[in-house]
Amino acid sequence: MTELASIFTRKNTITFVVLLVASLGLSYLIAQGGFITLIGLIALMVGLFFLYRVAVNPAYGIVLTLHIAFSINGLGRYADFPFGLLTDFMLMLTLVFTLFHIKRKDLGILNNGLMLFVGIWFLYTVMQLFNPEPHYFEAWFYAVRAASLYLIISVVLVFLIFNTEKDLDIFFRIWLTGSLLGALYGIKQLYIGLNAAEQYWMATKGAHTHMIFGQLRVFSFYSDAGQFGAIMAYTAVVGTILAVKVSTLGKKLFFIITALLCFYGMIISGTRGALFIPLVGFTTYFILSKNVRVLITGFIILGSAFALLKFTYIGEGNYDIRRMRSALNPSEDVSFQVRLRNQEKLATYLADKPFGGGIGTIGYWGQKFSPGTVLAETPPDSWYVLLWGETGVVGLIIYFSMLLYILIRSFWKIFNMEDSMLKQKLMAIYSGVTGIIVASYGNPILGQMPCSIHFYLCIVFLYLGPEWLEAQKRETITA
Repeated sequence: MTELASIFTRKNTITFVVLLVASLGLSYLIAQGGFITLIGLIALMVGLFFLYRVAVNPAYGIVLTLHIAFSINGLGRYADFPFGLLTDFMLMLTLVFTLFHIKRKDLGILNNGLMLFVGIWFLYTVMQLFNPEPHYFEAWFYAVRAASLYLIISVVLVFLIFNTEKDLDIFFRIWLTGSLLGALYGIKQLYIGLNAAEQYWMATKGAHTHMIFGQLRVFSFYSDAGQFGAIMAYTAVVGTILAVKVSTLGKKLFFIITALLCFYGMIISGTRGALFIPLVGFTTYFILSKNVRVLITGFIILGSAFALLKFTYIGEGNYDIRRMRSALNPSEDVSFQVRLRNQEKLATYLADKPFGGGIGTIGYWGQKFSPGTVLAETPPDSWYVLLWGETGVVGLIIYFSMLLYILIRSFWKIFNMEDSMLKQKLMAIYSGVTGIIVASYGNPILGQMPCSIHFYLCIVFLYLGPEWLEAQKRETITA
């Protein structure tokens, strides 16, 4: 009797009553609203759970952002909702909670060269609000996110709360797993077919760019085939380089399988510019390895692959091989010649506009907010051409200065590191980054998810990685 009485204490009775009332209330709402209400309530509870996790540990917000980045663009095919704002919400939410967790002394880590360049670029894009050329604030607001806002927030967050080698390993797991799923889904699209939402997207928007001579350019659950091909190539480079040195058989098999499937994903995407990611990335890795045997063997393999595509007609009957081969013969590529003419047109228009036409005046946002203008009606077809049109030659100088600083400093630091698994990880990142930077000339890769968010995290890890090794040495000496 004593034990039974202890159960029905005043506190437990109140809890029971509250749960009973809540259950009755939920039952009533579901009965009135049906299945949609149930889904909404589940989504609310899941959202509150994630909100709590980010509030307790803001680094979890970066993890969620990475997951969102993989699916955010493809979700637009299934519902008319501004899913892109989820990225904004998650990054801003993480930044706000981070400010409550860090101390003033922690901000000292932001006093570095990378933050200086990123800050200068961000301020320049903000000053574009005062660009003398006609532009719209709404267009600037939407376009500046991809141009610089995501960049500066991501870099700040990684420096402050996602800045250890353990975090780098978490990043790799999310990246490679997400890309593996993307490759498998892309293969499903090719061999099994598209679902109803994807077929509708093809019929209304994507057919003219994703169905070439009756051949599907696979896009998986990404925004388009260009972004899919780029992230596949990016992952193939990173996965291959990680597999070289990892000692655990399970991890080695995972890296190899992921790299092979992602390389195949790059091929079936039909994205010609993505071919330069492995070409540039592996060349960079061979140089960084400082291993003569690896260097010679690697260049022989790459050189043979290049010669096979450039100087022979082997595999010409295969559409995917034929399309990749066209990337190495730009003089015979009609679309490339059109791009050159568009760039000549922009050069004439921007000759007396060193600050460009304003952010949001070219590409998608230009067509939406200022249709009929020269910039809006001239397809940029390149991340750098887009920035050139929006920010002018001054903007390009600032942006390329930032990229050169990242490349030169990271190369020097990694090249002089002692051989270790950490160095291998950084070489994998650096090789992928160089490939992405080069390939962004052919497609606006750095302005789209998930390549953009991966790039932003990668450049901070490249900055911090060598310092981790130096810190480990100091701890060893002290011990």
